[in-house]
Order: sequence, then structure tokens, then C-alpha cells
Amino acid sequence: MNPTAVIIVRDMPGFETLKVDRGGGVVTVTMNRPEKKNAIDQQMTEELIEVLTEVKATEDDRVMVLTGAGGEFCSGADLTPASSRSGSGLGSMRRVSELVLAIHGQPQPTIAKVDGVAAGLGANMALGCDLIVASDRARFSEIFAKRGLTIDGGGSWLLPRLIGLHRAKELAFFADILSAEEAAEFGIVNRVVPARELDAFVDDWAARLVAGPPLSLSMTKALLNASAGMSMIDAVEREAVAQALNFSTADTAEAMLAFVQKRAPEFKGR
Repeated sequence: MNPTAVIIVRDMPGFETLKVDRGGGVVTVTMNRPEKKNAIDQQMTEELIEVLTEVKATEDDRVMVLTGAGGEFCSGADLTPASSRSGSGLGSMRRVSELVLAIHGQPQPTIAKVDGVAAGLGANMALGCDLIVASDRARFSEIFAKRGLTIDGGGSWLLPRLIGLHRAKELAFFADILSAEEAAEFGIVNRVVPARELDAFVDDWAARLVAGPPLSLSMTKALLNASAGMSMIDAVEREAVAQALNFSTADTAEAMLAFVQKRAPEFKGR
């Protein structure tokens, strides 16, 4: 795929709670319940799982951007009594677990584009993405304790690895609301940009990732994600296997040729 090609945006119809747009190798998944600050009900859970499953299997999807409509990212699970589709039983919670594992396990690089609130499950869905870019009006909270709930959405695993155990406990125990700047200080987000620049910044990062080598980026992501649970001996062995595989691909040969010819490589994911 030529990352400089004309972008044609295509929306996937048939979803009640999501908008899905594709263009130039980037698939943008927008949580679309702005009247609820994009709170996640069972319908959205099922639709997100469906989309993530499809994106995982779609070769032309080089990068996924997860965001929210109406100037908000996601206020968490929809716990309002009026929501007939909210689920709190073990079966429903295990579907939430499937959702967050699907986000974490996407083979493509993922970017959370966070504007407005990212709370509870919404915050931890963002943390499950590979990169987080927040606007200067974004707010983050592990809100669970204020609702009489325990942390979920993968937060008990993600937070200690991102910011350390004691800081993770601080966020989970007190359930404070962090500004974007405070989230950056905690090490939760990669970048904070002015709200007016958020779209352009994420578009630039996504385009750079689309122009990168899909196979090696996917393998690098898998190596980094697995690193916390293995010894260095195991890690370097996995690195060796991945690198040997890279040397057998057309993309690596193309990168070497492009270096000699002093031009940008064109990666095909093969």
C-alpha cells in the first residue's frame, strides 16, 4: 500500500453504537453514544468485539484509532438503571474481559485518541491501546471506588506495569480525576496536545505507522506485550526467532534495497 495514495473513507453500516471509518490504511473506531458520553452498554461491547475481530483479520488495516464522539472519549460502563442493556453479571463481565483482551491483542498498532473524559472501563480501554494521545482538555479517572466497585477493564494488570504498583494503588484507591497534564506526569499518556491539534497529530502518527513495516511492527508489539511475564533468557530467544523471520520477508529485503538506493521503502506486509 502506498501511504501517499488518495484516502477514500468508507463507513461500515449496521452498528447502533459505533462509527467505523477506513482510509489510507487507518481504521478509526468511534464510540458513538454522545448523549451518554459514550458510556459502554452491552450493545457497544458486542459491536466493539465484532469490529476488533474484523480488523484483526483485515490485511489492509495497518493502524487502528479508537476514539469517542461528541468531544468525549468514554465515561465508562453504562450503569444507569434506565439502561435496559447494561449488564453486571459474570457473563457480561466476561464479555468485557474479551473486549479488553481483543484491544490489547490487536496485531496492528493501536492509538487511543482521547478528548474529554476517559473514566473507568473507558480509561482502561485507552490504556490497552499501544499509544495514547490526549487533548489538553482530556480527563482520566479510575472511578471504580467511587461507585463501590473494583477495578476492571484490565486496569489491575495494565496500571502497575505502566506506572508502578504504588501509583496504581493511589489512582485506584482514591479514584481522583487527573487532568491531561497530570496523566502525562503519571506516565499514562504518550502526548498531550492542544484540542485543536488532536486530530492532526493523531493523523500524522497513524500515517507514519501505516508507512512502517506491518510484520515487524506486529512482532515488536507482541514481544513488548509479552515481556512482563518472561525472563530475559526467554525474551531474547523470542527476539531471535522474530528477527530470523524478518530476514526471510520481502519487506526486510525492500528496506535494505531502499537504504542502498536512498529512497523511502514501500512495505507490503509480506
